[in-house]
Amino acid sequence: MAVPSSSSSAAVQALLRERKYPFILLTAALLLIILTFIISFSGSGGPLHSRPLFSSDLRLSPSLSSSPPLPPVAVPSLGPPPGGPDGANTTVPRLPPHSAPVAVPSLGPPPGGPDGANTTVPPSDESDQDRSEAIRYKWTLCKGPGTVDYIPCLDNTKAIKALKSRRHMEHRERHCPIPTPRCLVPIPSGYKVPVPWPKSRDMVWYDNVPHPKLVEYKKDQNWVQKDGDYLIFPGGGTQFKHGVSKYIELIENVLPIIEWGKHVRVALDVGCGVASFGGALLDRDVITVSFAPKDEHEAQIQFALERGIPATLSVIGTQKLTFPDNAFDLIHCARCRVHWDASGGKPLIELNRILRPGGFFIWSATPVYKDDERHQNVWSSTLGVTMSLCWEIVARTVDSSGVGLVIFQKPVSSSCYETREDTNPPLCEIQGQPNSSWYAPLDGCILRLPVSTNWPAPWPKRLNSRPLSLLSGSEAEDSFREDTKHWASLIADVYSEGIGINWTNLRNLIDMNAGYGGFAAALIDSPIWVMNVVPIDMQDTLSVIYDRGLIGVYHDWCESFSTYPRTYDMVHSSFLLNNLTRRCDIVEVIAEIDRILRPGGYLLVQDTPETIKKLRPILISLFWRVTITQEQFLLGIKGFWRPGGGTVQR
Repeated sequence: MAVPSSSSSAAVQALLRERKYPFILLTAALLLIILTFIISFSGSGGPLHSRPLFSSDLRLSPSLSSSPPLPPVAVPSLGPPPGGPDGANTTVPRLPPHSAPVAVPSLGPPPGGPDGANTTVPPSDESDQDRSEAIRYKWTLCKGPGTVDYIPCLDNTKAIKALKSRRHMEHRERHCPIPTPRCLVPIPSGYKVPVPWPKSRDMVWYDNVPHPKLVEYKKDQNWVQKDGDYLIFPGGGTQFKHGVSKYIELIENVLPIIEWGKHVRVALDVGCGVASFGGALLDRDVITVSFAPKDEHEAQIQFALERGIPATLSVIGTQKLTFPDNAFDLIHCARCRVHWDASGGKPLIELNRILRPGGFFIWSATPVYKDDERHQNVWSSTLGVTMSLCWEIVARTVDSSGVGLVIFQKPVSSSCYETREDTNPPLCEIQGQPNSSWYAPLDGCILRLPVSTNWPAPWPKRLNSRPLSLLSGSEAEDSFREDTKHWASLIADVYSEGIGINWTNLRNLIDMNAGYGGFAAALIDSPIWVMNVVPIDMQDTLSVIYDRGLIGVYHDWCESFSTYPRTYDMVHSSFLLNNLTRRCDIVEVIAEIDRILRPGGYLLVQDTPETIKKLRPILISLFWRVTITQEQFLLGIKGFWRPGGGTVQR
C-alpha cells in the first residue's frame, strides 16, 4: 500500500488548520459523482451500445433470469409437454397490466449500404461472433410496382399472365414463385405504428393504407371516410343502411336460435367489404373470419387487418378454401357477388363442406336486385342448388330499407341426401382426408355428414370442453387436457413475466404451429385474436381448433402466407422451425416473417438450442433486437430498418 508523502500530509494539515472543511467535502462529493458516472457509463456499453427497443420490457425479472435453464424439451407433434411439476394451473391466466404504450421513434436502427448489404456492424449487445455471422447475410429490397403491398403467391405476374383462363377467378388464386423470394418489402413513406385497439376498429392512419378509391366509390354507403390523417369507419355498408349493429340485431330477432356469442361463436363473412360485420360481432363474443380476394374493392382485407379485425385473402374460384370440413357455425354473404350456381353449384357445395351440420347460411341483397332479370335467374338457380344440398329456409325478412334477408340451415343427418329424387350433386365416394383442402380442386359432390353431429357446448364453456372432432379414446383426451394446461402455465410463468413483451401493444397474432390451439386459448381473456395455422405436414388438428370456438387455416410455411405486409403484431412459433429447415430455406422463412410482421412487432420462438442459435444471426442481420431466455426462447423485435433506407411512396 502506498504511503502519503510528507508534503501532501502538510498540505492536508494546513487545510484543516484553516478550517476549509466545506471545500474538502465539496471536492470529495464531486469526485464521487464523477466516479459513479464513469462506472454507469462503462456498464451501459458507451455510445456505441444502442439502447434496446422497449428497454423496460427487455429486462428479465430476477426470479426468471437467475433460475437455472429449463431442460431441453422434446418435440412432439402437438408442441412441448405440459409445464409445471404437478400439471396444475388449469385456469386461463390474465396478462398483467402494463403502463401506457411505449413510444416508437427508437425503432429505426441505422440503414445499411445502398447495395443492400449490411456494411456496418448491427448495433446490438450480441457477441462479436454473432455480429460476424450476421454480416454474412445480405438483404435487398423487393423491386417493382406495388412492392410495399407485395404478396408473393398472389402477385406472381408471370404465372398469372400464363393462365389459360380467368373465368373462375384463377388469377386471384395462389401462384407461388419458385424460388421463394428472399427480398424485403419496403415500408411505405409516412407509415406509423398502427392505432391501438379498440380505437383502431373505428379509425386507422391513412398513410398505412392509403387507398382513396374506396372512399369515393362507396361514399354513399358509409363504408369508409377520410378525415385528415385518418380513415374513419362509421359502421355502414351496402346492406347496413341503418348501421351494422341494427343489421346484426335484425338477424337475431328473425331467428333467435342464432343467439350470438353463445350458440353461434365462429362465423365466416364472404366478400367482407371493410369487415364491419365481423368487427361489430366481436362485441357479441363472435369471432368472424372475413375473406375476399386481393384487389377487389381495393385492399378491403388490408383495411380489415389494419383495424384489428380477423381477415384473410382468399377466393372461391377453382380450389377449396383452406378451412376444414364442418367448421363454421354461420356463413354470411351480403351482396357478395359470388356466382353460387356456377359449375353445377360448386361454390355453394364448397360452403356446404365447411359449414357445421345444423349451421346457418345468411344471404342478403339490396332492392336493386329485386327487378333485375339476370339476378332473379341467378337467385332461382341458387335456390335449386340449396334444395339439392337439403338446406332448409328457416327465416326470411325484408327490413325497412328494403334489404332482403334469407337464412338457410344445413341438415344434421345424411338421410335427406339418400332420399332425394334428383341425386345431383352425388354423394362423395371418398370422405374428407386430413389437410385435404390445400391446393385441392373444388368438389362436385356432397360429403356425408359425421355420425355424431352434436352442436358444441355454448360459448365460453366450448373453449375447454372435449372437442367433437377429437380422436376417440382417453389417450387423445388426456393429450388435449395436458396441452391446455401446458399453454396456460407457459404463458403465465414465462411469456407474460419478464421475457420482454409489452402485451398492451398487441392485437393481431399468428401461431405458426397451433396444435390444439392452446396458445390462443390461454390468451382468450386478453384483447387479442390469434390466427391458428396448422402446417400441412403436421397432424391435422384444425377441426379441433374450430370446435373450441377459435379460428385458423392450413398453410405450408415453405410458401408465402396469404396476407398483406405488416399484418401481425406477433408471430409465434413452437417447435416448428427446426423441422421446417429440413424442407425449406430458413432465410426465406425469416424473410416471410419479416414481411407479415409490423415494425415494432415480436417474433416469439420456442425451439431447440441449435435452432435458436441458427436464427439469432439472421435476425441480427435485419437489425432486429434479439433476446434469448433459458436457451430455448427467442424474442425478436422488428425495427424500421430496410436496405438502403427502404421507405418508398406507393
